[in-house]
Amino acid sequence: MILLANGRLITRDPEGTGYLPDGGVVTDGGKILEVGTTAELRARYPQAEFVDARGGVIMPGLINAHTHIYSALARGLSINGYNPTNFYEVLDGQWWYIDRHLDLAATRASAQALVIDSIKQGVTTIFDHHASFCEIPGSLMQIAEVTREYGIRASLCYEVSDRDGEEKSIQSVQENKDFIDWCEKNPSDMLKPMFGGHALFTISDRTFDRMNEANNGRVGYHIHVSEGMNDVYDSLQNYGRRPVQRLHDHGILGPKTILGHCIHVNTAEMDLIRATDTMCVNNPESNMGNAVGISPVLQLYKKGILIGMGTDAYTNDMLESIKVALCSQRHNACLPGVGWCEVTDMLFRNNARMAERCGFPTLGVLKAGAAADVIVMDYKPFTPFSDANIDGHMLFGMTGRQCQTTMVNGRILMRDRQLADIDEEAVNAHILEVSKKLWGTLNHCEY
Repeated sequence: MILLANGRLITRDPEGTGYLPDGGVVTDGGKILEVGTTAELRARYPQAEFVDARGGVIMPGLINAHTHIYSALARGLSINGYNPTNFYEVLDGQWWYIDRHLDLAATRASAQALVIDSIKQGVTTIFDHHASFCEIPGSLMQIAEVTREYGIRASLCYEVSDRDGEEKSIQSVQENKDFIDWCEKNPSDMLKPMFGGHALFTISDRTFDRMNEANNGRVGYHIHVSEGMNDVYDSLQNYGRRPVQRLHDHGILGPKTILGHCIHVNTAEMDLIRATDTMCVNNPESNMGNAVGISPVLQLYKKGILIGMGTDAYTNDMLESIKVALCSQRHNACLPGVGWCEVTDMLFRNNARMAERCGFPTLGVLKAGAAADVIVMDYKPFTPFSDANIDGHMLFGMTGRQCQTTMVNGRILMRDRQLADIDEEAVNAHILEVSKKLWGTLNHCEY
């Protein structure tokens, strides 16, 4: 039993107390037992291990609804001859080129890097979409072993694609099936499967049929949709319909399916997404960095679509992403007073709703019975602070690097910026050696 207290407590519980200036949570068995003032909880649970928030902001752990572990070793990488002029060249010249060289050891090191960075920035749940076409079989289990050892929640899937030929495509379908089978035999609140797909312009009708047969309706799909216009052009030219309609025709849409990006969707496609209660994820920094456009978040919201926030692995800092999401929506609309409620809902409410749809316990809120996923931010406000303006403080005062303590499922993963059960120096040294080998392979030289 742990009592994490002595901080400014933000519960995000619409039915309970939203803010306590000196509060905390009591956790046991992976669940929150009680929320209250520090004095009340210390008197009621004197036997609990006390974790001091040191006056920081105690709040629910953050959720990243779309990321890519396979890109974790690309930080600082410059690939010889890489000078993209369009989105396809970004994919083929960098990301596909990297994943074609990821073996199981590199996949594992990538997972270690991204998970450690997530823990240190208060991200307690990730939805990962993996690709390692160098070595496909067993790649999801490599990632799962890291997330279980390091202690964060994860939704995992493999990126099915025809881009490297039929044999690799069949292997990627099988990798999803094998992992779903394993998760069904080993159920856990910490690990959930989805069925991954790259994007429609790299998936044939035959491959969609294989995906459906392997999945057999067991889990939702996690797929990129209309991230670039090449997705739209390919669907219209080769299949005679737009991407969302093609997904619907193949039975991919539904309340447990996540569509990443959704930048170039029209109103008819939005209506179809809403009619099937399918989820979407916005990845603002990645979209701007790849120059593919800005997702019509405001319109998706007006349609009543459940839309969350991810990073596409551009960053692991969800608070950085929410800042960019707000600015990009206002810039796109040419209106300075829009987007606030939409982008804060995406991160702090909708991501948790999406996680619950995919089988995770109650996340994103500090209340009795919810999952004990709690973080403490080292933030000392110099203006009035309460649940009425917490989002303003987060948007303009906080970053993920201010996370000082991270708890997931009642387990302390980081305390006062020190990782609890990970030898960070040793792991970092190992990741560096793996990345040097990978970079040398990519550029045919030594690092």
